Amino acid sequence: IRVPYPFQWGAPTFDAGEAFAMMAASFVALVESTGSFIAVSRFASATPLPPSVLSRGIGWQGVGILLDGLFGTGNGSSVSIENAGLLALTRVGSRRVVQISAGFMIFFSILGKFGAVFASIPAPIFAALYCVFFAYVGSAGLGFLQFCNLNSFRTKFILGFSVFMGFSVPQYFNEYTSVAGFGPVHTRARWFNDMVNVLFSSKAFVGGIVAYVLDNTLHRHDGAVRKDRGYHWWDKFRSYRTDTRSEEFYSLPFNLNKFFPSV
Repeated sequence: IRVPYPFQWGAPTFDAGEAFAMMAASFVALVESTGSFIAVSRFASATPLPPSVLSRGIGWQGVGILLDGLFGTGNGSSVSIENAGLLALTRVGSRRVVQISAGFMIFFSILGKFGAVFASIPAPIFAALYCVFFAYVGSAGLGFLQFCNLNSFRTKFILGFSVFMGFSVPQYFNEYTSVAGFGPVHTRARWFNDMVNVLFSSKAFVGGIVAYVLDNTLHRHDGAVRKDRGYHWWDKFRSYRTDTRSEEFYSLPFNLNKFFPSV
């Protein structure tokens, strides 16, 4: 029996270079987590996420990363893509299920032998599960294209170019690192190298940033382009209070909305 406690691996140390690298890694995690939040709301048959709720989720994720540093986990917290796929597979979107699962995880962390049982599951079984879970999550992203005008050549270019760059650029960075032992960006400033290499090694980050920049620069003020982008579908969900169902899906338990209000 081993109970985790803060600073069990010694007092924290601070290095500016490592801090900048972790900031870049956290930013990548936030980009990937945003996609998971949207997919979960879709699979749970909830209304589209209001920006305030999305910001609230990212803020709580930051609190989780802070606790990771206090307990010395060696890694940060990010949204589990596999859990989003599991929600789509089981169609169980209850908060109670997540709370019970969190209790089991805490229990297994204290009794290491129980955790060892799960760690002994063969890797091919996990691989088979990932094939199903990631398929569901990927389909959630593709499903949102129904709100765009796919007959528009502007939409086709942004979609194709961002997907291609999202696959090719991180692949180049990862293969370069595996062969040379360091990333393509290799200067005397290690913190700068880590920041750039971490950012451009994430497929979701590269593809998302390219699509975001192109979608907000190519003829964005044209009235017809706004409809092609599908923005008019989301106008009513830009505020927490414009849809009466937001309280049902996104209110916090234990009356915590008083301390963490949504707008």
